[in-house]
Amino acid sequence: MQPQPVALLMSNVETIPGKTIVNSLGLVSGSTVRAKHLGKDIFAGLKNLVGGELKAYTELLNESRNEALQRMMMEAHQRGANGIVNVRFATSSVAAGASELFVYGTAVVVE
Repeated sequence: MQPQPVALLMSNVETIPGKTIVNSLGLVSGSTVRAKHLGKDIFAGLKNLVGGELKAYTELLNESRNEALQRMMMEAHQRGANGIVNVRFATSSVAAGASELFVYGTAVVVE
């Protein structure tokens, strides 16, 4: 059973425009590790020869980003936050063909 998506105000700067931070609840994060599908990987290699967007990878990254964001927002929500500031993304290779997408920020209460 999937948890219900949480909606929070988020910003990649130190504030949320039009809001006042009344409490800072600390660092929150979310991550996911995804592996490429072998068939899509072979097709992407061929596509790389002729150029153009690798749509399968674009889709994979969008799904990964959304999953990592939801995990971070769930953590912030559980702490009582209604916003997250200084949101940042990072990626890393964790194994051959598998990458981690990591997102982090500061959970806050805003008014």
